[in-house]
Amino acid sequence: MTQPQTLDDWLAHCERLHPAGIDMTLARVTELKQRLGLAFGVPVVTVAGTNGKGSTCAMMEAIALQAGYRVGLYVKPHFVHFEERCRLNGEMVSAAQLIPHFEAIEQARGDLALTYFEFTTLAIMRLLSQADVDLVILEVGLGGRLDAVNVIDTDCAVITSIDLDHTDYLGPDRESIGREKAAIMRPGKPVVVSDPLPPQSIADHAAAIQADLWRAGRDFQFSGDKQQWGWSGRHKRFNALAYPALRGANQLLNAAGVLAAFEALGDRLPITAQAVRNGLAVVRLPGRFQIVPGQPTLVLDVAHNPHAVATLAQNLDQMGYHPRTHAVFGVMGDKDMTAILARMAPLVDHWHFCDLPVPRAATAAQLEALYWQLGLKGPGPVTVQRHPDPQVALQAVLSRADPADRIVVFGSFYTVGGVLKDGLPRLAAQHVA
Repeated sequence: MTQPQTLDDWLAHCERLHPAGIDMTLARVTELKQRLGLAFGVPVVTVAGTNGKGSTCAMMEAIALQAGYRVGLYVKPHFVHFEERCRLNGEMVSAAQLIPHFEAIEQARGDLALTYFEFTTLAIMRLLSQADVDLVILEVGLGGRLDAVNVIDTDCAVITSIDLDHTDYLGPDRESIGREKAAIMRPGKPVVVSDPLPPQSIADHAAAIQADLWRAGRDFQFSGDKQQWGWSGRHKRFNALAYPALRGANQLLNAAGVLAAFEALGDRLPITAQAVRNGLAVVRLPGRFQIVPGQPTLVLDVAHNPHAVATLAQNLDQMGYHPRTHAVFGVMGDKDMTAILARMAPLVDHWHFCDLPVPRAATAAQLEALYWQLGLKGPGPVTVQRHPDPQVALQAVLSRADPADRIVVFGSFYTVGGVLKDGLPRLAAQHVA
């Protein structure tokens, strides 16, 4: 076989290597880690959880950069370009920077049939291990125990909210899922849990391996009013903080966990109150209750499980008045679509279900059939349309929306990414002068 030359060629190669998209084991990645001599000489923070991982990673990166540290970050999935998954000092890496690491993984793997996720994770981790940085932040993908990121020994684990998702792989309840996430802990190392009501399985695992457990409400807490908020940990306190630039009801929970992680690593990565203030002021994260001003207002959110959708609904409720809400929605077929539709239905006047370009996705026809089957009620008379992709759906909304309306594009990363592929939309309803 001719060796791939471009990043797109390498990604296509990765998709062909393994017959399954998900094959949960650490055996292959552990073997490759040893062959590559993959190791980090700087503090590594791993972030797991059901929701809030991306926000946590983004806030940690922003604060560390404002403190003067050089930061490497791995997040996933991407919206449009694969390179979005890896940032150095706040900037997306280039395809040219990634390709040598894909070549190194290919040379080292021999006959091992890595999955797409394993191959790409190893390539990005190798890049980060060789980068001139002071801190590496690694977002865990599916679960924790058998996720490829878990071959790296963390210096501080962060576990965000725990809720039901990927139950076929992680277990049927929060306790089972908590056990999977808890496996990113390491003996004697700090683990920050920002979920205010975590499963008991997390504390049990921390005790069993003697990890240093930092619990929200016990080891760190926060409080605030409409103007500012404050945080206190075991030995450190930050007062008069502005609210994070990231919108949403749960961002203080995520921010509080980030500050606890920095306190836990304080002997190696001390930060100032000014770095915290500046970092929270400038942090950006696409697709997490991202409001794009225009006529109509556009809201982008990758909420794709009941817990995240409940937060989205709460955030929408707290927005100003909009006469009508148009929803563009596409999601993977293994999600709890019934709970998602039921939670959003009272807010949505016009549904625009869309197909997505992956076999796992529910079709627009399936979503429409389920909506009518559930007998859900909207705020008034409801209409439903089907579309072949999110971009077509958005254009259809614009053809009928009034300037004062709002459009909510939510669900899978493919849904939000589908409307971002040509750049951030700037909307103007057709009949706006």
